[in-house]
Amino acid sequence: MPISEVSGQGPTQFIELGLAFLFSALIGLEREIRHKSAGLRTYTVVGTSAALFVLISKYGFTDVLLAERIVLDPSRVAAQIVSGIGFIGAGLIFVDQNRVKGLTTAATVWLVTAVGMGCGAGLPWLSLAVTGAYFVVAFVFPLIMRALPGSPVSTERRTDAEHD
Repeated sequence: MPISEVSGQGPTQFIELGLAFLFSALIGLEREIRHKSAGLRTYTVVGTSAALFVLISKYGFTDVLLAERIVLDPSRVAAQIVSGIGFIGAGLIFVDQNRVKGLTTAATVWLVTAVGMGCGAGLPWLSLAVTGAYFVVAFVFPLIMRALPGSPVSTERRTDAEHD
């Protein structure tokens, strides 16, 4: 059977995977430029993998689903992605002399997973919006934080978010 005849493996799904790859790579590129512990390759792999998991959840079980009868719930695959990435994120967080390091990296891995899942679920505009929102957090928020009265952000002492 040609690939185009297999449900869930047509041009739409390849576009969804491609968007997950692109959006995740954009976020990973920013992390790479800032020399963070997880960068371009990590974020691209996580986001693209998440998209594939969602596509598997959407299309991979069509042969065992019956119309108007619940035999199994393929959406559970998506729920397990969230649990699994939480485990990976926890491994990125460290406490060193009363300072938390890696928290932003862990949160960004979580975010890029959601971006990949959104693309895999056929929600590219929402995934693009979240990718854009990430860049606001990464580039605009530090400027706002520096402008706040009493902000501890300076050249000698930076916030944990800037360290990670």
